[in-house]
Amino acid sequence: MARSNPERRTALLDAALEVLAEEGARGLTFRAVDQRAAVPTGTVSNYFANRDALLAQCADRVYERLDPGADTLARGLEGPRDAARLTALMHQVLDRVAADPTGFLALLELRLAALRRPELRAVLTRRVDADLRFNTDYHLASGLPGDATTVRLLVLALNWLTLERLTLPDLHTPDQRTHLVDTLVARLLAGENATTAN
Repeated sequence: MARSNPERRTALLDAALEVLAEEGARGLTFRAVDQRAAVPTGTVSNYFANRDALLAQCADRVYERLDPGADTLARGLEGPRDAARLTALMHQVLDRVAADPTGFLALLELRLAALRRPELRAVLTRRVDADLRFNTDYHLASGLPGDATTVRLLVLALNWLTLERLTLPDLHTPDQRTHLVDTLVARLLAGENATTAN
């Protein structure tokens, strides 16, 4: 019977995310997680029936870690609802996600593992879809410029820019990243305005 101590389960999942981020999915073993969490050997097997169950729960946990929280979301609605505010928010998102490289890199490893694991693919599809819907609804309710397609394009672009920032940190300087985000928002909004005008 699986153990149910929620704090211990969360600590084990965080340790598993660290293993995923540093060693990849192949390195994710119960023993590796036990060692990373500094718990007795066999502890992970008391909480997760098998490796697939561990991976699926990691997919949920990584989104908990990447959640900005109510305070951050509330601060996002402060001030004017214009292109400058949207641009500032996109910089904040990029910095916030890059500040937890473990979460983002573990998510990439989970996505790669999902190519061969339909159950994990289903969990990730559900989580990514829910995240996209939440971000779209938040954006549309906020009164910031841009439509639902703008939100999806921003998410796609920022995900790749975050990937490059974490995996190839010398590819773009901080000033270049700033310019790319500024230009991305400006061009998306200009394109949306041009489409609306036609």
